[in-house]
Amino acid sequence: PMEWDNYAALPVTTFDHWWTEQIGFKARNKAKQAEKKGVVIREVPFDANLVKRIREVYNESPVRQGTRNTHYGKDFETVYREEATFLDTSVFIGAFLGDSLIGFIKLVFDETRTQADLLNIVSMIRHRDKAPTNALVAQAVRSCAERGISYLVYSNFTYGKRQQSSLSDFKERNGFQRIDVPRYYVPLTRV
Repeated sequence: PMEWDNYAALPVTTFDHWWTEQIGFKARNKAKQAEKKGVVIREVPFDANLVKRIREVYNESPVRQGTRNTHYGKDFETVYREEATFLDTSVFIGAFLGDSLIGFIKLVFDETRTQADLLNIVSMIRHRDKAPTNALVAQAVRSCAERGISYLVYSNFTYGKRQQSSLSDFKERNGFQRIDVPRYYVPLTRV
């Protein structure tokens, strides 16, 4: 049996190509807006201090985008354990306002280093006006281009029967394309 699935994938060559050819003015303006409002984006090492700050981002609100925030209220050890996966192939990118982490991305590279997946991309709701998420995506593209990674994948483009959403609009504005792929099911026991 087979059914169709999809991914949101961004072909990466250079940061400049993405900036000038793959995204429109709205996405560029949002990424610039973050810098103008004092947001600093940089790769950060994984350590206890980062986990403490990630917990603060997670614990901002029990609800995100109208649904229960599954990370809300987790203790330090749980967040540490969850974020510590794939450390040998991961890069963390932080959005900082002063000394405060206001958003982050966890990028994980595949074993051939041709694809990077956005496992986490979360920004604080109260700093939405500073567009940290747009600036984080820009740095993710830059980080992939610097490492020669050809594709940045941001989960699915659409989910279920819902073909359009604010999230898919965001992905499209930032250069992600829908890639349809077959998903095959192989029985593990005899019928």
